[in-house]
Parts: sequence; C-alpha cells; structure tokens
Amino acid sequence: MFIVLLLIWFIFNGKITWELTILGVILCAGIYFFMCRFMDFSLKKDVALVRLSVFFLYYTGILVTEIVKSNIEVMRLVLTDKEIVEPVIIEYNTRLKTRLGRVILANSITLTPGTITISLEEDQLIIHCLDRSMAAGIDDLVFEKLLIKMENMDGTAV
Repeated sequence: MFIVLLLIWFIFNGKITWELTILGVILCAGIYFFMCRFMDFSLKKDVALVRLSVFFLYYTGILVTEIVKSNIEVMRLVLTDKEIVEPVIIEYNTRLKTRLGRVILANSITLTPGTITISLEEDQLIIHCLDRSMAAGIDDLVFEKLLIKMENMDGTAV
C-alpha cells in the first residue's frame, strides 16, 4: 500500500524531483503508519496481497487460454455436420471454502464458451454443457485448483 500511495503522490505532482521524492516518502510513510494503526492494514497483508496478485494474473492467463480452447471446440461443433450435439446438465461439488471463490469459479465456467453455470448453492454448481464431451473434463477443473491455492495462501481468502 505504501508503494501505491507513493505512486499516487507522483501522479498528482506531475514530476519527480529529489525534494518531492523525499517529502512524498515521509508523507506516505506517515499515512501508511496511520493506516496500519487505525485501519487494520499491515505489512503482512500487503505481502499476501502482492502474492495473491501474482496468482490472480496467472489465473487470468489460464482463463484466457481455456476460453480460446473452448471457442475452438464450439466452432468445431457448430461448423461440422458429422457430430450430433448432446447437451447435458451436470452437478458439480466444489472444494472451495469461500463464497467469493465459488462465485469466481462459477463465473469462470460461464465465461468459457459452451458451458453455463445455472445455479450455485453452497458448494454445488449446476452446469449446462453444450456437448457431453465438454462435461468430461469438469471433474479436473484447472480453475478450482488455482482458486484453492489462492484460498490457502497464509489464511487469506480469495
């Protein structure tokens, strides 16, 4: 958070000089100390947030990759006349502990073409898949594994 405060300081000042840098470091350190003392911020939480941000960027990359792969699969289903599309609705029980983690998982499933999360009740997701082949890999979700890692990082929740 200290770095964010310092970046905001530089943005609002519009230039970087030695005087502004020293004054900015002193003021941002004071504000950060106040935030740690009275607003439940801490260096430990900031480090956990940075680690979580790295995992989140990795998760975003995996999500984009899965979206592209699903797009190709849906295009193959739509453009070929050989196969008959067999839609299927499945129930999936997630191992995620937090509500936010479950919502992110449900939204990630919905973002991938060919699958829609119909319902999210506690740890159970009801998912509509465009074809039976798309439901085959649902038990081994990459999204869920990454979200579980993010939940277990130093006790911080997603």
